[in-house]
Amino acid sequence: MSLLTVKPTKFDERIARTVARKTNRRAETVARGLTWGADEKILLALAAAGWVLSRTQGEPLRRAGNHALLVAATASVFPHLLKTVFDQTRPDRKTVLGHVHGISFSGKREDAFPSGHALHMGALASAAGPLPAGPRWAIRALAVGLCLTRIVVLAHWASDVVAGFALGAALERMLRLWTGYPIEETDDAAT
Repeated sequence: MSLLTVKPTKFDERIARTVARKTNRRAETVARGLTWGADEKILLALAAAGWVLSRTQGEPLRRAGNHALLVAATASVFPHLLKTVFDQTRPDRKTVLGHVHGISFSGKREDAFPSGHALHMGALASAAGPLPAGPRWAIRALAVGLCLTRIVVLAHWASDVVAGFALGAALERMLRLWTGYPIEETDDAAT
């Protein structure tokens, strides 16, 4: 049992009821597959591979590799710590109709708040900030899309996803203070 119980909002409940009524097995299968794109194990493996590859590069890429690995590792641990403080029943445990339409069970029953997948995606979206506009917006759109899969599969209430995303963005920004990411070009360096 955790210290605090988080209740879903009326808006959360309305969204979950709509998903449970409108979904089907095919949509659930697609959403379940896509949600793996925000899974901590996959993101940690990608960050570790990027870190290894960055070791032979210049300082900006090495620093970005360090930052990505630290963010991925911290974002993997942080939601687990928060879930020891907060209890919230997942929406997939509160529907019968949804299971008839193909919704399966996700994770531990009381671990809805916050969404760890969304926390990872918030960190990714924040880290994309220094990139050129095209890649930055593509990464951010992908991050939001992957977050929405957590609502579609009823693993999380919409507010869990929003909170997780915001926490991930804040976490990434705080870790910048430690890693020095990104390296800002100065006028002296440009000349």
